[in-house]
Amino acid sequence: MSLAVAVQMDPIQSIDINADSTFALMLEAERRGHSLFYYLPRDLALRDGRVTARGHEVTVRRMAGDHFRLGALELRDLTTMDVVLLRQDPPFDMAYITTTHILEHVHPKTLVVNDPQSVRNAPEKLLVTHYPELAPPTLITADVQALRDFRAEHRDIILKPLYGNGGAAVFRIRPDDENFNSAIEVFSRLGREPIIAQRYLSDVRKGDKRIILVDGEPLGAINRVPAEGEARSNMHVGGRPEPTALTAREREICEAIGPELRKQGLIFVGIDVIGDYLTEINVTSPTGLQEIERFDGTNLAAAIWDAIEAKRS
Repeated sequence: MSLAVAVQMDPIQSIDINADSTFALMLEAERRGHSLFYYLPRDLALRDGRVTARGHEVTVRRMAGDHFRLGALELRDLTTMDVVLLRQDPPFDMAYITTTHILEHVHPKTLVVNDPQSVRNAPEKLLVTHYPELAPPTLITADVQALRDFRAEHRDIILKPLYGNGGAAVFRIRPDDENFNSAIEVFSRLGREPIIAQRYLSDVRKGDKRIILVDGEPLGAINRVPAEGEARSNMHVGGRPEPTALTAREREICEAIGPELRKQGLIFVGIDVIGDYLTEINVTSPTGLQEIERFDGTNLAAAIWDAIEAKRS
């Protein structure tokens, strides 16, 4: 099976070819004989019900500094494509949301991965709230008094932007920390969105586990250990990746959420687990494929393409 694949992503020249999961998916697509068409979110257009993108045929290879070749600039009708990979990074802002509305006009005739309506309805830090029995104590609000009450109850808490990513603007507020009000002021300047507060989980010192689910099934994982003096485990901010295996509790979490992910057309999902708690369900542009393959040899990009091809057959 040869598929025509459009990739909606961030600028290809700036990606880290040794870490980027979109790059891994593109390499695997080429290995299978699929053709690739690359475009930026800003080059997507909807006119009179017709969805187009201005971009380039692209080929990729694992060569630092010379990892892609672009064809001529052209305009494509996305209904002529078999698959669109929705892979630009958050922030999950109105620009991002608008692309999901536009791509709904071609899905499922053209298979969009992940399903654009489900992506729009499932921001990482909100989808997890549908599973309160799996998550740590969590509050989402712009009400400062409610945040103060939550802090008074749980004492040691994490504050983070509701639609952020990569560990940006994440604060740990300890019981004796005098920066609570300053953190709230920072968030209020960033925008009008509510803040998410969670009870601090001391197990984060042992790592924040990223588990990859493909069509609802857990197929790989990596543990991310925070750097000394850092509350965040994201690899963007110094988290150290290490190999890991799933615990019984983590399998229980995956079994609880997997059927719903599959039902919603969320083929490629990365969840975050600290200790016994599910903290995020990442559906916009999950990462971790290359790190997992380096540790245990599992080619998750191949598993994702197996799932996509099964849906296109």
